[in-house]
Amino acid sequence: MNNYIQIEFQNISREQSEILVADLSESGYEGFEEDENFLKAFIPENLFDESSIKKIAGQLNISFNKTIIQETNWNEVWESNFQPVIVDDFVVIRADFHKPILSTKYEIVITPKMSFGTGHHATTYMMMQQMRDIDFKGKSVFDFGTGTGVLAILAEKLGANEILGTDNDEWSIRNSKENIERNECNKVELKLLDVVPQEKQFDIILANINKNVILENLHLLSKQLKKNCILLLSGLLIDDKNDILQAAEKLGLKLINTIERNNWLSIRLSN
Repeated sequence: MNNYIQIEFQNISREQSEILVADLSESGYEGFEEDENFLKAFIPENLFDESSIKKIAGQLNISFNKTIIQETNWNEVWESNFQPVIVDDFVVIRADFHKPILSTKYEIVITPKMSFGTGHHATTYMMMQQMRDIDFKGKSVFDFGTGTGVLAILAEKLGANEILGTDNDEWSIRNSKENIERNECNKVELKLLDVVPQEKQFDIILANINKNVILENLHLLSKQLKKNCILLLSGLLIDDKNDILQAAEKLGLKLINTIERNNWLSIRLSN
């Protein structure tokens, strides 16, 4: 019998969660459940390495709890942990094992191998809220740090005719590709990159990452933005607001609006 091991991290930052997901994915962990300040990671018991998880947690100076989940309960546990995400009456994100939800205008069906970028986190939720008020019809879109690809998928559903999604994690690109195909999208191109491509400019740029990555790349993102177009940011805490806006002002970017959810922030800028 192949039981699963659940590793739970409490009171961690989004940046710590991103690092953990990247490191644990490379160590054989098959699923992740994430909320505002915790992360659960799942791995078959026969692949679990106690010394490896201690090393990964130790590098971030965080602790974890370990639980054994019986094989017979695995599907039930995983499916119960992944609930559909409904953003107002605008869009629902669900797994293929959920029944269709007919109360929203758009639907995205994903393979929930990880919950970053599935809408469960406040930052992704706010990005989708903001996207509702943006005209995507016929526009070119750059999704910087595409994750599971849900923002790129939504951009196509909203009428964008050209979408580039990049990520520096090969696992994320594979999962994005799977989700894009599952939603029958054909206007999204994916590239494994850790830099902002400089080949062309875009009408709309989406960047749901974190403060440090955004600040490091803001000058490049602003260069790739067509005149009088939109840069939509999240992955930011409310406390990050002044630093982001000061950096944006130096680059000639103007604030359109901000929204907040559970101590997280989304910022919409234009040039």
